[in-house]
Amino acid sequence: MPKIKTNKAAAKRFRVTGSGRIKRNKGYKQHILSSKNKKRKRHLRQSAMVSAVETKNIRKLIPYK
Repeated sequence: MPKIKTNKAAAKRFRVTGSGRIKRNKGYKQHILSSKNKKRKRHLRQSAMVSAVETKNIRKLIPYK
């Protein structure tokens, strides 16, 4: 049986925590920041967890992480 290839785009975007949950960074923080208030930008800096529904599909993309 051949090895499963890791999807490199997904590998750069997601991290697996010690408990097995998948962590991601939030979007909307790259440009056009002058129109967004401080509170919104501060909350966008914090990472978020992937929902349970999407976790199954992401695990297929990053099998060895």
